[in-house]
Amino acid sequence: MMLIDPHAHMISRTTDDYVAMADAGIVALIEPAFWVGQPRTFVGTYVDYLSTIVGWERFRAGQFGIRHYCTVGLNSKEANNEELAEGVMDWLPRFALKEGVVAIGEIGYDEQTALEDRYFRLQLELAKELNLPVMIHTPHRDKKRGTSRSMDVCEEHGLDPGMVIVDHNNEETVAETLQRGFWAGFSIYPSTKMGNARMVEILRQYGGERIIVDSACDWGISDCLGVAKTAQLALDRGIPKQTVHMVCYQNALDAYGQSGQMQEADWLDPPAIDQRTLFEGNSILRGGREPHIEAPGDRRRTDHMID
Repeated sequence: MMLIDPHAHMISRTTDDYVAMADAGIVALIEPAFWVGQPRTFVGTYVDYLSTIVGWERFRAGQFGIRHYCTVGLNSKEANNEELAEGVMDWLPRFALKEGVVAIGEIGYDEQTALEDRYFRLQLELAKELNLPVMIHTPHRDKKRGTSRSMDVCEEHGLDPGMVIVDHNNEETVAETLQRGFWAGFSIYPSTKMGNARMVEILRQYGGERIIVDSACDWGISDCLGVAKTAQLALDRGIPKQTVHMVCYQNALDAYGQSGQMQEADWLDPPAIDQRTLFEGNSILRGGREPHIEAPGDRRRTDHMID
C-alpha cells in the first residue's frame, strides 16, 4: 500500500527520517509552512524559510524517492507580529505560484486574536484569487470553538468547503467538520493531539469519507511514521483496506490535487535518483558515503511497506 503524509515539517527532520518514510511506503508528502519554534523577527528570515521548503527540501526528499510538495502561508502564531506579518503578506503571492505549492497554509487561529483573524481572512482571499486549497491550523486551546470559527470564516469568504482541509481534528470536532462538508485532517502524535488507537476508533465510527491522516512531524516530540503506523494498526484491528487507503493516501491526493500541482504520475513514473546531484552546490552525501543511484522504474519495494 502506497502512503501519503500530507503534513510533515521535514525541514526539522534528518535524512534518516526520509529513509524510514520511504521504506514504510511513503511516496509523497506535503510540508506546510509554520512556526519553527523560535520567533522570526525579520521578514527576510521568513523568506529564506519559504525558499527552503520550496527548494532544498523538495530536492532532499527526491534523493530518497519521495515526492515533496508544500503549502505556503503566514502562521497564526506569528500573525500577532504585525510588522512581520505585513512583510510576509507582500511575499506570499510570489511563493504561492511556485512549482509544488499545493495550498495556502497552514493558517487559522492560535490565541484567536484580532490580528490572527485579520491575516487569516487576507490569506483566504489569496487562496480564492489563486484557486488554491487551504490548510487550516486549528488552535490547541479552545479547539472546538476555534475550529467552528475557522469554518465560519471560510464560509463568510465564500470558500467551497471541499477546497479546505481542517487539520488537527479530534473527537470533539470531527462530527461538525464532516457535517459541514470540509476535509477533516488528523495529526497522529505519540502523546498529544491524536493517537493511533484513537484514530482507529474514529475510522470505525465515521468511515473514511473526507478524513485525512497525517503525522505533523516537526521539531518537537513527534513521529515521522505516524501515517504508516496508523495504517498498519487500522488494518490489524479490522478496518477495511479500502478505508485505510482513502485516509492514508487517496483523500490527500484528491484534496490537494485540486491545486493542479500534485498528481499520481509524479511518483508512479518517478525521475531517477542520483545522490551525486547537487543543489546550490550541496549534496546530501557526507564523509565519502557511496551515492545511491536508481534508474526510473527501479524503485524497490521493501519489507516494511504495508501490504
